Amino acid sequence: MKRAFIYGFGISLIITAVAAWILISPLFIDEVVDEQFPGVPTPQALAKMPDDKKAAMADEVLDAARGMPDKAMEDTKDDMMAPGAPITLAAGAFRDADKVHKGSGNAGLYRLADGNHVLRLENLDVTNGPDLHVFLVRHPGPVASSDVTDDNYIDLGALKGNIGNQNYAIAPGTDVAGFASVVIWCKAFGVLFSTAPLAPASS
Repeated sequence: MKRAFIYGFGISLIITAVAAWILISPLFIDEVVDEQFPGVPTPQALAKMPDDKKAAMADEVLDAARGMPDKAMEDTKDDMMAPGAPITLAAGAFRDADKVHKGSGNAGLYRLADGNHVLRLENLDVTNGPDLHVFLVRHPGPVASSDVTDDNYIDLGALKGNIGNQNYAIAPGTDVAGFASVVIWCKAFGVLFSTAPLAPASS
């Protein structure tokens, strides 16, 4: 009986230790991601691309821009210089949630050449943790976990890495104009890790 108790206690202790490691270890382990911007050829790929394909890509961008007012054309001239360049809709910088949960880097909401939308995080450096997700939130700048409610966000999926550059696709048909910030959120404990308020791009 005593041996069975000791054996059962040992198994419980091992299970508890494993569960604790799964929950706590991300705080001490960084995950680095470095994704290319979706839909935009890298400089290496552009160098190898035939001139006729480069010209065709440039024509697609110009076709999309036809009919724009002259001022808007002038303001977006730099974007059109790169074939297939995404259009910035809104952007912002990450900030700390508190003394423990910290974040820096940039978030950008973009419309791609194919009409789809993507959220891109660049130079992200956020405190790691268990079950972190990326939320688009309607609140203009959550400062507490209570600012993120069930009816004011969409979940773009698990955070790919707490450090680096990464992309998150947004479901077609989503009205992205209704979202005002990006949040790194711990779903396991319902905790805010970092917020990036989004400011509309100048037009």
